[in-house]
Amino acid sequence: MTDMNRIIGSHDILMITLDTLRYDAAVLEEASCPNLCGSGSWEKRHTPGSFTYAAHHAFFGGFLPTPATTDKSEHIRLFHSRHTGFKTHPHTWLFDAPDVVSGLQAEDYRTICIGGVIFFSKKVPLARVLPGYFQESYWRMTFGVTNSRSTEHQVNHALKLLDRSSPEERLFLFMNVSAIHGPNHYFVPGARKDSVDTQRA
Repeated sequence: MTDMNRIIGSHDILMITLDTLRYDAAVLEEASCPNLCGSGSWEKRHTPGSFTYAAHHAFFGGFLPTPATTDKSEHIRLFHSRHTGFKTHPHTWLFDAPDVVSGLQAEDYRTICIGGVIFFSKKVPLARVLPGYFQESYWRMTFGVTNSRSTEHQVNHALKLLDRSSPEERLFLFMNVSAIHGPNHYFVPGARKDSVDTQRA
């Protein structure tokens, strides 16, 4: 377990959500994406929300997906709000804020969001809530679910922002990857509906 108290303040932080990723699809594609798992394997987990809006509220509150077992006693939270009564670990970073993002901002992090799905588009008031956590937030049609090169566009935008950043500046960069979110049938020629195979593609 990483001691987050040693990470916060000394390291930049990148948080990526692979929106609606299916565990069965992930396992089948594990060999194709070794850098996502580090030295281990995909770990089956339960998300705290059943769709993007609810899940990301929980994530930003410090409630990341938990192991998909009945016994969660060994689970160590990376982030948690102080004085909420939940059991924490000495390696858990505790923040005095309503959410991780503003907690990191209070530690002098520059907070950046690169959105993907509609809840990050800022097109309507509801879609301004999640990106509103951040000092900077970005969304383009080319980052969205209807663009087959959305991840490429998101990463290129992130690289431009990083090129303009000072090495001394601490960054919290969040990216909501939309490519595997539905619709994804267009990644398989001739497919008319989303499936494990189209998400794998």
